[in-house]
Amino acid sequence: MPCKVPGMETPNLGRPRSEQARRAVLDAALRLVRRDGYAPVTIKGIAEEAGVGRQTVYRWWTSKAAILLEAVTELTASFARPAPTGDAERDLRALLRATFALAEDVGPVVAGLMADAAHDPEFLDVLQQSLLAPRREVVRDILEHGQSAGLWGGGFDLALVTDMIWGTMWYRLQSRHAPVDARLADELTDAVARLLSVAQP
Repeated sequence: MPCKVPGMETPNLGRPRSEQARRAVLDAALRLVRRDGYAPVTIKGIAEEAGVGRQTVYRWWTSKAAILLEAVTELTASFARPAPTGDAERDLRALLRATFALAEDVGPVVAGLMADAAHDPEFLDVLQQSLLAPRREVVRDILEHGQSAGLWGGGFDLALVTDMIWGTMWYRLQSRHAPVDARLADELTDAVARLLSVAQP
């Protein structure tokens, strides 16, 4: 099912979107970013890669950023908020492994979206609401669950710990000095568990 992105609603010109064409456009946009990077990708190139007319794309999306934001939001929706197992450490590990498995595909897209957002406060707000804030919230929820279950103590600012987790991921994606993979997911989970255990009463 399509994911609605707050603040990035597509133009409504009275014609419903073909699901096949919509999927082709989203997949084409992701393929082009993987191949060429974010900056060179254009609406024209996406339309050609998807095998649809440029006017079809413009009828449904307002910009390249809108296409790619919808594609990434949909791609990550399957594990946006996993059901808790009762073991916060296990839940955090599973979430980070699932997220980092997509880092190679999603990372360059989100980095490009963030670069666009740096010059567009309105789009930054949309990006935060639809993608970035929900990812922070789900990690924060897992950490709070660990505290409430007595697994970890309450001496650390969980918002800061959450930023440490995602900040590590983004630094590696930007600098490319080390991979974003399952090993990093495990290392971060272990580090967070040790850090929060220090705060045990």
